[in-house]
Amino acid sequence: MLPFLAAIYWNVDPIIHAFGPWSVFGTQLGPITLRWYGLFFMLPFVIGTFVLTHIYRSEKVSPQWVDVITIYMLIGTIVGARLGHMLFYDFDALMADPMVVFRIWQGGLASHGATIGILLACWLFARNNKFDYLWVLDRIVIVVALGGACIRTGNLMNSEIVGKPTNVPWAFIFPRDTEHLIQGVAVPRHPTQLYEALFCVFLLILLYSMWNRTKERTPRGQLFGLFVVLLFTQRFLGEFLKENQVAFEDSNLFNQGHC
Repeated sequence: MLPFLAAIYWNVDPIIHAFGPWSVFGTQLGPITLRWYGLFFMLPFVIGTFVLTHIYRSEKVSPQWVDVITIYMLIGTIVGARLGHMLFYDFDALMADPMVVFRIWQGGLASHGATIGILLACWLFARNNKFDYLWVLDRIVIVVALGGACIRTGNLMNSEIVGKPTNVPWAFIFPRDTEHLIQGVAVPRHPTQLYEALFCVFLLILLYSMWNRTKERTPRGQLFGLFVVLLFTQRFLGEFLKENQVAFEDSNLFNQGHC
């Protein structure tokens, strides 16, 4: 019983508040729910504009480009993450009903797809506005690290992407995660969402510190290359502590997160 007593009981409601429903001319509208995940998803786009504005001004680049690249990033992230989920995790549902890709309120976003979407969005921004692609990536990964920390915090608030059972003293019990009960009981697990969120905070501090020392003299591609190597090394190793998200992964040596 000691692991249960020592673990953190995490039973946070993923919904902050529900507004409605309302009756308008006999038609019911709503309810509209404000969720922790949605809040943490949008937070890096808001904070990121201030971070990028500071970076661009420090390098004597017009801050007007911040609004432009933010739009590219927002579209690339959402479209890429949604398509990534459907292609990598729910392909059968996509083939059965292609319109399901637009039902984002049903949930389902994948970081694989978001990564591809962000890379493509930055390439389009650089090409259309005559920026050096690697220069753009070197600055945007600072904001992406912030985004990673926020998204994984949102996963924690949703009690999703949980870790495997453990008896470490910082283990979390996720009673809302009914897909991974053991004999009907929620057991202590690795808080893998928190591991990744904290690692992204470390990346944010590291990348910003490196950029702040050199600014416009930052070697081309250095920050982007370091970000990719460190983040995906952590991601690959961290996947061994996670439960599989979909059933077909159970028969594979590596899960989708490893790929």
